[in-house]
Amino acid sequence: MAKHFLLATTALAALFATTAMAQTKYPAVLEGHAILPAQTVIPAPADAPPELQISGRYAGPPNTRVDTPESVPGISALSDKAAPRPTGISFPFKGQPVQGLSGIKNLKDGTFLTLTDNGFGSKANSPDAMLMFHIVKPDWKTGAVERVSTTFLSDPDRKVPFRIVNENTPRRYLTGADFDIESIQPIGDALWFGDEFGPFIIKTDRSGKVLQVFDTKVDGKVVRSPDNPALQLPPAPGPVKFEVRRSKGFEGMAAAPDGSKLYALLEGPLITESGEPEAKDGKRYLRILEFDVAKAEFTGKSWKYPLDLPGNAIGDFNLIDAGTGLIIERDDSEGDPAQACSGAPKPDCFNVPAKFKRIYKIDLAGADADGMVKKVGYIDLMDIDDPQHLARQGGKNGKLTFPFFTIENVDVVDPDHIIVGNDNNLPFSSGRALGKSDDNELILLKVPELLKAK
Repeated sequence: MAKHFLLATTALAALFATTAMAQTKYPAVLEGHAILPAQTVIPAPADAPPELQISGRYAGPPNTRVDTPESVPGISALSDKAAPRPTGISFPFKGQPVQGLSGIKNLKDGTFLTLTDNGFGSKANSPDAMLMFHIVKPDWKTGAVERVSTTFLSDPDRKVPFRIVNENTPRRYLTGADFDIESIQPIGDALWFGDEFGPFIIKTDRSGKVLQVFDTKVDGKVVRSPDNPALQLPPAPGPVKFEVRRSKGFEGMAAAPDGSKLYALLEGPLITESGEPEAKDGKRYLRILEFDVAKAEFTGKSWKYPLDLPGNAIGDFNLIDAGTGLIIERDDSEGDPAQACSGAPKPDCFNVPAKFKRIYKIDLAGADADGMVKKVGYIDLMDIDDPQHLARQGGKNGKLTFPFFTIENVDVVDPDHIIVGNDNNLPFSSGRALGKSDDNELILLKVPELLKAK
């Protein structure tokens, strides 16, 4: 048993090394670190249903409702291989947590547009988690993150084509049981969101009011996940056909510089007719689907983003210019490898520590005949230089690691800098420190070599 495990581990390490050697690593230097505390909670709007003044009632054991605030301890066990570890925060919450920042856009005035995703990880456990977006302003000198504004999504004009949780309320506020918004793009007077559940593209006005919801089409055919409301279970046990795995819908969505197109990126490969993930030459890839904003439809054009390792996923996607972009690619693990467990999984160490946390520059314009984009190079978020010792947590010996399970925010700040942030999965993620729920961290990185690489 031990011998077989060693051989498998050696083979995986060899694969990882071979893949990494074929790519160029560029340096990343920390020039700012700002923190939004994990337990940043705001009240629901005054006109929201009273039950939305508490969130997380269903985020504990399945089929269990808990009404007493702060009575259920948060436990981090996001990876199937990880031992459960306490996060030091309990739920349900009095109010709505400003957590799970997933998708960011530079507004070019020192502020950033970002959003809170579905809430607690699934449709079943998030009917009291409100969907919202924010304008935030990091202060790189003090390390604080100011929440300039928060806007809640709603559907008063009944544009959502299926029943929502707050169906018969006046404002019809949207929740994490309706959509899982993971990316945001402002274009003109509208906001566009990429959703994981449908997957859908959602158009709203600047007040968060839904204007339209679009099914996802690939090669002219609608594709769905098992959470799509259009799917129905058969009357007898049997297969249910879908093309997008659960929680593998739109995670990143970039916009063309002129706002004419959206480029929605799935988090996982599409499932083929044979039941296997899409792959080429044994390498799994993700679809980047082009959406025409003026025509309000998918164009039928797509690109393919190759994953370095089969189990990897993406966290965010924004363009640098019309032909190149930045994509976060990461593994399903968290925690500092320096605090890795030795032997059996235990709650006082990281038995599945973070390894693969990268930001790739990709070249869409230089895609091959099959639409496979070129990975120009990357920075390693587990190896950030911190010569000025600016890290406010997690820094050591002139280095900063970003060892979070989900890192879901990246955008260009200027020709030399990018902003990067994590999704803290409140109250279930504890990758920065054992026994402590992760904060939402934003870091300013100087990466001129990556941004200029060809």
